[in-house]
Amino acid sequence: MKNSYIKSSFGMYMNYLMLGMINIIIASNMDNLSERYGVTIAKISLLVSAIGIGKLIALFFVGRLSDGWGRKPVIITANFLYLLFLVGIPTTTSYVLAFVFAISAGIANSLLDSGTYPALTESFPTKASSASVLVKASVSIGATLLPFIMAILVANHIFWGWTFFGMGALYLLTGIYLIFMPFPNHKLVSTKGGDISQADFKEQPKFLGEGLAIILMGFTSTALFVVWQTWLPQLGTKLIGLESNQAIQLLSYFSIGALVSVLLLAIMLDKFISPIMIAIIYPIGAFLSMLTLFMVESYSIVIVSTFLMGLFTSGIFQLALSIMMKLFPASKATASSYVNIAASSAFILVPIITSGLVSSLGISMTLIFDMIIAVISVILAVFVLTRLKKIFG
Repeated sequence: MKNSYIKSSFGMYMNYLMLGMINIIIASNMDNLSERYGVTIAKISLLVSAIGIGKLIALFFVGRLSDGWGRKPVIITANFLYLLFLVGIPTTTSYVLAFVFAISAGIANSLLDSGTYPALTESFPTKASSASVLVKASVSIGATLLPFIMAILVANHIFWGWTFFGMGALYLLTGIYLIFMPFPNHKLVSTKGGDISQADFKEQPKFLGEGLAIILMGFTSTALFVVWQTWLPQLGTKLIGLESNQAIQLLSYFSIGALVSVLLLAIMLDKFISPIMIAIIYPIGAFLSMLTLFMVESYSIVIVSTFLMGLFTSGIFQLALSIMMKLFPASKATASSYVNIAASSAFILVPIITSGLVSSLGISMTLIFDMIIAVISVILAVFVLTRLKKIFG
C-alpha cells in the first residue's frame, strides 16, 4: 500500500535542501557581507554563532511545542522565519539587524528540526533511521549546488543577494505547499509507538547515562562539520594557497562526500550495519582524513581529504537523533530537543573557539581541534553501544 505521507516528506526534504545552502551561505559570502556591513570578516563569522544562539534559545520550548501543538504548524512557522532571514540579510546594511536576522534563522532551524524528524519517523516507522538520514542527503545536495549557483551569478555580474532571494521564494512556496499536505496524528503515534515501545526494553534506558552520552554526541557530531563549514574556504586560501574561487569550491567537494555518505547509509542502515556502529566508524575515518591533511599540505590531498571529511561527518547527528527517539519513544520531540540543544551549543561555541585559535596559533589549529572532537565522539559512541546491548539484549 502506498504511503500517504510521501508527498508531505517531499516538502520536508525540500526545506532541508535549502537549509544545506543556508548552512554555507555566510561562509561563502564573507567578503560580500563584510563590505556591506562595514565590519571585519571575523565579525561576519560570528553570524554563524548568532544562528546557534537563536537555535539554542528556541530549543528550550520547541520540543514541547511540537509534541503539544503538532509537527505541521511548527514546520510551516519555520518556513516563514527563514523567509525573514533570507530577505533581511542581503537588504540591510546594519550588522546589528543582520545579527537579529541570523538569530531568527536559528529559531527557524530549531522549529524545523523539532517538527521534521519526529514527523518523518512517524510517517515511516519501519524505516525511521533511513528517513532521518535522507534529511542529511537533502542538506548535502543544497550545499553542493550553492557554490555553482554563486559562480553563475559572479560570471554574469549579478547581485550576490539573489541567492538569498531565490531561497526565500522557495521557502515561501514550500510552506504554502505543506499547508495542504497530510501529516500523521502525532499524539496517536507517540503513545502507541512506531516500531519500538518500552515493552521491548530488557533494561530501561537511563537519561543520565546513554541519554546524556547521545546529547553530547549531538555536540561532537555538529562540531565536526561546523569547523569545516566555517573555515574551509579560509583553510584553502591560507593553508593550501588556493585562489578564493577554488577555496569556495572545496565546499562542493565536502558536500559531495556528504551526499555519497547519506546515500550509502540509506541503503545500508539496519540491513547491513546499525546506526551506532556508523557513529563509531565515521569519526575514526574523519580523524584519519584530518591527520592526512595536516601532514600533507597539497591541493590534491586537500580535495581528497575534504571529500572524505564530508563522507565521514555526515549523518552522525541524524543517527544520534534517531537513537534518542528510539530510546525515549513517548516524548520524541522533547528528547530530540535536548540533542538539538547540544548541537546549537556547538554552533555557538565552535566558531568562537576556533576563531580564537586561528587568531593566536594559525589556521592549522582548526584541524587539531576537530581531531580532538573526533576522538571524544568515538568514546561516546562506544559507551552508547555497550548500553544498547544491555537495553535490547
